[in-house]
Amino acid sequence: MARLADYFVVVGYDLDKRGGLEGEGQGRILQRFPEKDWEDSPFPQGIELFCQPSGWQLVPERQPASFFVAVLTDINSERHYCACFTFWEDLDNPQLQKAEASEADEVDEELAVVQPAKVFAPKSLVLVSRLDYTEVFRNCLGLIYTIHVDGLTVPLETVIGNLLTCVIPIAGGSQPGQEEREERLRTITLGAGDRQVIQTPINDSLPVSGSSVAQLFRQLGIVNVLYLFCAALTEHKILFLSSSYQRLTDACRGLLAIMFPLKYSFTYVPILPGKLLEVLSTPTPFIIGVNSFFRSETQELLDVIIADLDGGTVTIPECVHISLLPEPLLQQTQTVLSMVLDPELEVADHAFPPLSTQPSALKIQDKEIRAVFLWLFARLFQGYRWCLHIIRIHPEPNIHIRLHTHTHTQEALSEDDFLMKVLDGMAFAGFVSERGPPYRATDLFDDLVANEVERIRHEEACPHKVMNHVKELAEQLFKNENPYPAVAMHKVQRPSENSQNAAQNQTPFPVLDEVAVQLFIDHAAAKLKTAPPVVKAELKGMVPSGPPLGDIVDRNGNVMANSARRLEVVRNCITYIFENKMLEAKKLMPAVLRALKGRAARVCLTQELNQHVLQNRAVLDDQQFDYIVRMMNCTLQDCSHMDEHGIAAALLPLVTAFCRKLGAGITQFAYSCVQEHMVWTNMQFWEAMFYSDVQNHIRALYLETEDGGSSVSGGREISALELASEQNRLWPTLTKEMQTERVQKEESTVFSQAIHYANRMSYLLLPLDTSKNRLLRSSGLGDVESVSNSYVTNSIAGSMAESYDTESGFEDAESSDVANSVVRFINRFVDKVCNESGVTNEHLKALHTMIPDIVQMHIETLDAVHRESKRLPPIQKPKLLRPTLLPGEELVMDGMRVHLIPDGREEATGLMGGPPLLPAEGAIFLTTYRLIFKGTPTDPLVGEQVVTRSFPIASLTKEKRISVTLPMDQFVQEGLQLRSCTFQLMKIAFDEEVASDLAEVFRKHMHKLRYPQHVQGTFAFTVGQCGKLVVEHKTKDKNQSLKTLSKNLVKSAKRTIGRQYVTRKKYSPPTWENRSSFQSELDEDEISVSEEVDQSSLTLSSTIRSSDRQTMSNVVERACCRDYQRLGLGTLSNSLTRSKNEPFRISTVNRMYTVCRSYPGLLIVPQSIPDTTIQRICRCYRQNRFPVVCWRNSRTKAVLLRSAGLHAKGVVGFFKSPNAPTAVPSQADSTSLEQEKYLQAIISSMPSYSESSGRNTLSGFTSTHMSTSDSSDKLRQPKIGALMKQVMGAKEDVPGTFSRGGKWGSIRGSGRLSAYNPDVGTRLAGKESPQPNGGPSEALFLRQQRAYLYIIGDKAQLKGGKQDSFQQWEVVPIEVCDVRQVKNSFKKLMKACVPSSPPSDPNMSFLRCLEDSEWMALLHRVLQVSVLVVELLDTGSSVMVSLEDGWDVTTQVVSLVQLLSDPYYRTFDGFRLLVEKEWLSFGHRFSHRGAQTLGSQSSGFTPVFLQFLDCVHQIHLQFPMEFEFSQYYLKFLAYHYVSNRFRTFLLDSDYERIELGVLYEEKGERKSPQVCKSVWDYIDRLNKKTPIFYNYMFSPEDYEVLRPYTFVSNLKVWDFYMEETLSEGPSYDWELRGRQERVAEETPEKPDTSGTKSQRRVVWPCYDSLSKVVPDAITKLLHDLQSLEAELGQTSEKWKDTWDKIKTTQRTETKLESKRMTACGDILKTHSSFSFLPLPQPSHQRRSQGVYLQESGVGSSINLALDCEASATSTPVAGRPSTSTLYSQFQSTESENRSFEGILFKKGALLKPWKPRWFVLDKTKHQLRYYESRQDKDCKGVIELADVESVTPGTPAMGAPKNIEEKAFFDLKTTKRVYNFCAQDSLNAQLWMDSVQSCLSDA
Repeated sequence: MARLADYFVVVGYDLDKRGGLEGEGQGRILQRFPEKDWEDSPFPQGIELFCQPSGWQLVPERQPASFFVAVLTDINSERHYCACFTFWEDLDNPQLQKAEASEADEVDEELAVVQPAKVFAPKSLVLVSRLDYTEVFRNCLGLIYTIHVDGLTVPLETVIGNLLTCVIPIAGGSQPGQEEREERLRTITLGAGDRQVIQTPINDSLPVSGSSVAQLFRQLGIVNVLYLFCAALTEHKILFLSSSYQRLTDACRGLLAIMFPLKYSFTYVPILPGKLLEVLSTPTPFIIGVNSFFRSETQELLDVIIADLDGGTVTIPECVHISLLPEPLLQQTQTVLSMVLDPELEVADHAFPPLSTQPSALKIQDKEIRAVFLWLFARLFQGYRWCLHIIRIHPEPNIHIRLHTHTHTQEALSEDDFLMKVLDGMAFAGFVSERGPPYRATDLFDDLVANEVERIRHEEACPHKVMNHVKELAEQLFKNENPYPAVAMHKVQRPSENSQNAAQNQTPFPVLDEVAVQLFIDHAAAKLKTAPPVVKAELKGMVPSGPPLGDIVDRNGNVMANSARRLEVVRNCITYIFENKMLEAKKLMPAVLRALKGRAARVCLTQELNQHVLQNRAVLDDQQFDYIVRMMNCTLQDCSHMDEHGIAAALLPLVTAFCRKLGAGITQFAYSCVQEHMVWTNMQFWEAMFYSDVQNHIRALYLETEDGGSSVSGGREISALELASEQNRLWPTLTKEMQTERVQKEESTVFSQAIHYANRMSYLLLPLDTSKNRLLRSSGLGDVESVSNSYVTNSIAGSMAESYDTESGFEDAESSDVANSVVRFINRFVDKVCNESGVTNEHLKALHTMIPDIVQMHIETLDAVHRESKRLPPIQKPKLLRPTLLPGEELVMDGMRVHLIPDGREEATGLMGGPPLLPAEGAIFLTTYRLIFKGTPTDPLVGEQVVTRSFPIASLTKEKRISVTLPMDQFVQEGLQLRSCTFQLMKIAFDEEVASDLAEVFRKHMHKLRYPQHVQGTFAFTVGQCGKLVVEHKTKDKNQSLKTLSKNLVKSAKRTIGRQYVTRKKYSPPTWENRSSFQSELDEDEISVSEEVDQSSLTLSSTIRSSDRQTMSNVVERACCRDYQRLGLGTLSNSLTRSKNEPFRISTVNRMYTVCRSYPGLLIVPQSIPDTTIQRICRCYRQNRFPVVCWRNSRTKAVLLRSAGLHAKGVVGFFKSPNAPTAVPSQADSTSLEQEKYLQAIISSMPSYSESSGRNTLSGFTSTHMSTSDSSDKLRQPKIGALMKQVMGAKEDVPGTFSRGGKWGSIRGSGRLSAYNPDVGTRLAGKESPQPNGGPSEALFLRQQRAYLYIIGDKAQLKGGKQDSFQQWEVVPIEVCDVRQVKNSFKKLMKACVPSSPPSDPNMSFLRCLEDSEWMALLHRVLQVSVLVVELLDTGSSVMVSLEDGWDVTTQVVSLVQLLSDPYYRTFDGFRLLVEKEWLSFGHRFSHRGAQTLGSQSSGFTPVFLQFLDCVHQIHLQFPMEFEFSQYYLKFLAYHYVSNRFRTFLLDSDYERIELGVLYEEKGERKSPQVCKSVWDYIDRLNKKTPIFYNYMFSPEDYEVLRPYTFVSNLKVWDFYMEETLSEGPSYDWELRGRQERVAEETPEKPDTSGTKSQRRVVWPCYDSLSKVVPDAITKLLHDLQSLEAELGQTSEKWKDTWDKIKTTQRTETKLESKRMTACGDILKTHSSFSFLPLPQPSHQRRSQGVYLQESGVGSSINLALDCEASATSTPVAGRPSTSTLYSQFQSTESENRSFEGILFKKGALLKPWKPRWFVLDKTKHQLRYYESRQDKDCKGVIELADVESVTPGTPAMGAPKNIEEKAFFDLKTTKRVYNFCAQDSLNAQLWMDSVQSCLSDA
């Protein structure tokens, strides 16, 4: 029974402390009853604040009475419900006026005027109760008020006395009987003619919610409430806002109701008074309600979720992340909730909706919603009772839950954020302690979890069935709250209407007589004393546990596929080990280790091992021991540190059972070899293990005490919880002695387990070598250091405490240190578990004294074991293989044993089929040039292969430390992940024999080599000489650095150089000394040999000073001048005079590199511009890179210029209109004019301009254009427009910045000629002619409009340009890719092509990552601009590319344009020239972009040149016959431009190269032939030896301009990024290749001869070098030819000569053949038995995506065309259209794959004559087509080969051609008819028959 109300309080306005109308007043308690506190519930403080939460104020007019319930929580976390009934009373005014008068002098007059005559003050009647009966309280207080207002005759004291003495039952028991009904229905009356029925809930533990939950959902909506629900469960702060106090209380009540069965245990204040708002900044979670009056104060709360009940919004701050319900649950919950709240939604679309789909009444709906949440919790917590461990039963049950087994059971939810947070939260801890006990009263939730789990599981997918279940639950909930809905009757008077209105003359609320009230209370108390005690039988029972977890897990346990086979492998291997069949076991081992990745296999392993343990011991020999330990390690390494599968738990008894004898009386147990796993250092793991063991022991204890018969009930094991509940039931019946006996037994059980665990923990925590600090470093144990003594309870003996204080903060590597930390760890453990399981203090003290002894004893045992284990012969490790080194490459660090771990590429791991080459064991070598791994796979089945991975040290882009657990080994190793920009990745783990400081030395060396101080430290400079230094440096002294070692060398260098200068009588410029001071080493050759000093060091160092003539002769040697002469861009005669008629000249203005550091010494500029102008112009451009000519189109004479973008100030000056008023005739203006003059000079150099005599006569203007074929122009015209549109239609256009056309604008201009400007946009972005054929007039118009010079500029820079009046130049604004973009894109590309680990997200496939990298999009952009420029140049306009600083994108575009436009650059010499000219001379910053030195390390690696090579590769793929070099050549350059093996790509400009003396040395020095300094020389040498760089399909067309497709869909990923050859490493260092082959040839010959071996061998894509193992036909034939010549003893000739010979013989044959042809003129192509040379095929085939050489079977002849002469095509074709036009019609009508073609006479139908037709046999389409003639494009007819039945020799029929031998006829019989054919001669006929026949047989 409980009191309905504890206190009745009257609170009024405190007149003494009032604050006027506006100001804040205060409330005070006028009276309270009873005066003294009840013992069981003290009077709550601060009630007056809660009566007026928004402050006590006087108001000018009376307000209606109000009622709400506030909740206060006391110190014992009991909730008190304060029902506040507030009404308003008028105040005496005289008092008010008195107050006014005294303050009048201070207060403003006006204020005083406003004061109304009458004011009203609030007064509150408050009931304080521990029960929450809102309605009853509302009625009672309402009654009291009514009595007061209406002046009823009942004395108020009586009513209040009755109210305070009213007692009601708390809650009922099980089934309501008659008397219980009486109990539960308490009718109360307060003695004023009223009566109320109070229904108490059946079950007290279920919350009572009224309709508050339904209201909450109505106010906020489903999703919002779910957010709040999850936020409350995961301990976030929640604030409700509303203008109604009662709604705040209801909302809070509703939120708590849906959290059932969890209880909210943090701050809970449904109504927070304004004065206490600072509570909101508390750091703990809360649920608080605040009046929306205070909304502004809540704005700055950063981490509070605000729910506005009036507005229906929930605001979640950015910094708050709410973990929502896990997925299937969230969806299902939302569905069911919407069915409850909005049943019409489902049938909203039905044509005949059911009539009644109204949602239930609010009260019912409220219960339905709660039922949904109950259902949800039953799913979340199903099976929780199986995770409870009972540690003690007596004196009271002690329960502990093992969380992580619980989470694991929720298959789908195990990784879930939400559930983990809930389980770790306070609410769940409360749930366990409340619901854990096995013997207690049960409620609806217990029932649900126990009996309905199956049902829930079956129905979860079907919302309707769930809905039915929800309705059932709702019914129970409703019944609980309203056991007797029928008798809800109230009779309470309300104040009458007139009294409310006539309240004017109302008297204030009277002061009550305290004595009278107190009498009532005392009287009631006395009555209670005499009454007999009400004994309420509490119905306790055993709590059912529900279905065990096992079922749930197995239903979809994540067992791996074909697991049975894997388990078989594990079992067999274990059997072999114990039967001592070690070889068999060894073979199975790798498979077993792979299988142990799966959970089933790990469980199987523990079970199998268990069977081999006898009496807790299993003694093994060394090898068995080794294998078992390896398997245990492998099993443990995949367990997380939480061990949710219980694998580590199952292994724990085993590691102390398996052992081996090391010597007399010394045994080593398996635990000493499996310590390196995180799970052992995890406190929770040990606790869970301890509790489960304790539970088993206690269970055993009580099973014995039961009679033998009852221990097994019905053949089912009794669970520990069932036992406990039985014991709890019996407990009250036992005698005191028995009770104490049981308590002691349990205590000693726990105690002995604690000792046992202290032992176990010391086994697994103390390392074998206790001097090693490995454990402390790698695990969480080290952190214990910081914990000092706080964990040790005060009860520890003093002596113990001393030993703790000795501990210093440092880690001394002494055993005591390890021991101390282990002791502390075990102490923490013991403290925790013993306190939780109620062990007495004496026992705890005893334990604390024992632990150090246990640890010490164990250390002593371990010392002996360690000593002995050292004497064991080490496990045989594979021998380290030495790598082959390049000449001049030296080892810096000798091989360190490492394991190469597989990364994200799956080919080598064997997962995609093929052998598991990785992981491999070997060594890593650091040389001056490369990083090399060489080793053998750990899998014994592929053990004889050699795995090599290497990359140049200069290409290292990222190095990061990782820690790796090797599957074969027991230790977590430290490792490195090294990534290289040659698309290689090495993940290595150092073997345990490698000391960690050695690994550190390795990293330091690597960094030093990767980022040398200066470019001279790179391998290309130090090759062949710094090896000695480094070796010295290793032996002598560790800290001595390379720099100090090389000082002496530099000194001697200076001396020698100085001496030589003197002997040569040359002037030595003083700068040399300073310059040499920053070099780390100098080339030996330059120093030691005096002859060469003359050519290299001397002339170079003084180049910058010495006479012009000498500089000139040097610079002229630089290849560019040859090229300029070839292009006719000016010659350099001796006297440097220039022929005046040339439009351009070679200027020497930059010979000293003074005008522009990054340009070459010689530049091509217009003839008419003097050098002085150039010096002025260059200032307008960034880096002084002014426009210079770099190429001229030999046909249209248009020129290509390059420059940097304009400086900002330059732009302004440049775009200024000439008549704009300038304050000062500034220099900028004059430069702008000079610039204009410069551009004009370029334009006038074009013949098209000079001929057009002032530009306006059309005839002159078009003359040059008309020479080009009209047809091709028509084809191109719209194409340029389209191209322009594409290039400029980058994602967003910049509207209005250019001329009206929007996207175009030319550089200078004023408004003069705006009339004559039919919109540049239309001019170039090609509004095509209305006539479809583009008639001449239109073409002329378009041509007349074309500008002479286009400037390709950066969109961002060219804002605000105006139109050029005469339209002689025009600006094309494009968006270029920023260097940063390239850098980031490349990083992503590397990660996509060479991922460091297999993708965790299945969506991130290779193609998705590739797309994300945007690399292809960047290529597309560069190619697109290049193709546009090519088109413009080809149509006779000059182009100036002026982007960024002129050395990245500009270089790419300019080089690609030249490559596409000029076939010369597609040969070996030409490409070299192109790179030397555009990339090296024009100063692309190779060193800076490649981050080659320490200085440029921060800028990172940006592969601009690689991007260019990739573009060339894309063009090569589309035009395989236009390039003399092969794809391999491009890869070779791509590899070596970052490898630093050659000096070619070092340094940033010619100026720097001259300064260092690198530029011309290549010609002068030939001292050491094996060390090649230039990549070009190397390629030349190699090209002489092997055809690897040559493209056999090379058969160019004259002046072919290539126009590749540039869309991303046409681009392919370069295989350079993907391929890998593990057998030998990258194939780009050819010396290594040769050496390896020689080595290989010497060894394997002997054994092969013994048995007959198959000639076939398996080729593994990621292991073998495909080009070597599966060479193409030509390479193979050339190779065979060479070896045959060698066998015959002839001197083999060079491959190129052989090739050329074959070509020439082929050519002569072709010519002879063409003479022999018949007069007909259409002849069958030559047939040669060995015809592998490509012909200029029809255009669509020339642009194939990589044409393969067709096989030379009979009849498939490929014409051997070598020149593009007419004869070469073997038919004097009259008007064969040029390829360029063919390229433009990209799709030909038929896709013609011509396997065989030629003229045949065909007999017509009846009475028709024989006619010659051109026949084409097409193998791919499987048809024979015929055309009118060879040139004809329209097919006359098709014979489907599928219909052909036979081909037979025929006889001449009537009307056949004369003079043709009989054997030339043949017939083709199809299913429909017979065709008669006749060839030129019998040979030809035979060929045709054979070809057709071969097609038929192929099919």
